[in-house]
Amino acid sequence: MTLVVGVVLLTAAVVFFVLQPILGGRSAPMERGEEEMSETEARRRVTLLALRDVEYDRATGKLDEADYKALRTELSQEALAALRAEDAERRGARGATTTLAASAALEDEIRRVREGLRSGLTCLGCGHMNVAGSRFCASCGSALAPPHRENGQAP
Repeated sequence: MTLVVGVVLLTAAVVFFVLQPILGGRSAPMERGEEEMSETEARRRVTLLALRDVEYDRATGKLDEADYKALRTELSQEALAALRAEDAERRGARGATTTLAASAALEDEIRRVREGLRSGLTCLGCGHMNVAGSRFCASCGSALAPPHRENGQAP
């Protein structure tokens, strides 16, 4: 008897769980909201995260200099293309920035990522840049890596 009651309660819970979004009146928007990333923003973020990973792999000795230069060149070109596309999207395709400005923006982003990795404030899991003194990522909750030390010295 208790088995039957348990199965009935479990079935009712599953039905309620499945129907709850419909009965609650929630719907998925057909257009992108302000807080959602566009495809070009996501492409830029993925490319910059890949650049971060290449920098980290080089710093930890996983990549030799030749592989590092080849990967950095390839990923830099992809990141520049993503930055141009994102800028064109923001401007409504009225015109993209010059290559020099895009290169400067990319170098600024790379510098920021390097500083974040050295200080231990960039989350290795999601790439979020945290505030000074953080021990855990404000975005995903992962423990932050200790600051990177070169030659036994503090950053």
